[in-house]
Amino acid sequence: MNKHRFQQVDVFTQIPFKGNPLAVVLDADNLTDDQMQAIARWTNLSETTFVLSPTDPHADYRVRIFSPSAEFPFAGHPTLGTAHALLETGIQTLLPTQIVQQCGIGLVPIRMMGEGSLAFRAPAAELRPLDKTLYPLLQAALASDDCVLTPPPIVANMGIRWLTVRMQSARDCLAVCINANALSELIEVCDVTGIAFYGAHDQFSPTHYEVRALFMQQGLPIEDPVTGSANACIARVLQAQNFPDGTPSIRGYSVRQGTPLQRDGRLSMVFLDNEPWISGQSITMINGQIQS
Repeated sequence: MNKHRFQQVDVFTQIPFKGNPLAVVLDADNLTDDQMQAIARWTNLSETTFVLSPTDPHADYRVRIFSPSAEFPFAGHPTLGTAHALLETGIQTLLPTQIVQQCGIGLVPIRMMGEGSLAFRAPAAELRPLDKTLYPLLQAALASDDCVLTPPPIVANMGIRWLTVRMQSARDCLAVCINANALSELIEVCDVTGIAFYGAHDQFSPTHYEVRALFMQQGLPIEDPVTGSANACIARVLQAQNFPDGTPSIRGYSVRQGTPLQRDGRLSMVFLDNEPWISGQSITMINGQIQS
């Protein structure tokens, strides 16, 4: 049996057990595709990452990202969690304040922001308005008439696809009670990974947005605790729509996610050279070895 360095990281939190867990298998060059999928199925987390030697000379490492059932070309919390694990284990980077990840969508730069915070640049996204004929199905899926339809909900594709929907408020976002059958149909018709909906907090809140993200798994709706890719898609949508609720792009904004799951995920959106960067902290919860 081969042994590999292994970490389990809690991503987008400074408080243990409040973020989104990620399994990271280091030194994975000798693992086969089937072995990677089997390990991801066994960890049973939303994603498990496998670190390999880069094939691009501009990258510090290459990563493959697996859910229990499939491989993803990109995902957000695995990007930050893997970078955190590598920095903690002493990776030597090509640049002093940046680590470059090679993944299925190409190169993703990750900045070291200080105080243990890392930020990845949101990949470019193809944005497509939701067909108006699907509005009744959307409202049925969310069991809510509080969706904002002007500007319209957007399907955002950055290698992983999310249907992004703005709600009237953070309270309306938290009040959503999913209709599983309608959500399953909506996800299939839109050909998306899942649905990400968000609403603005009032002006007295220290957090700008409440976010929730759900997908279907074995016929059941699953809520993700904290979702980097969904928040990256939302950032691209808000930027394209010129921040319709008045959040100033020059300052960026903050996000809370995971509230219905008794999590407390925290993200910051920072705009650098007019590009959104998704920032957050991570904590190593398990550090050891895994056998293959």
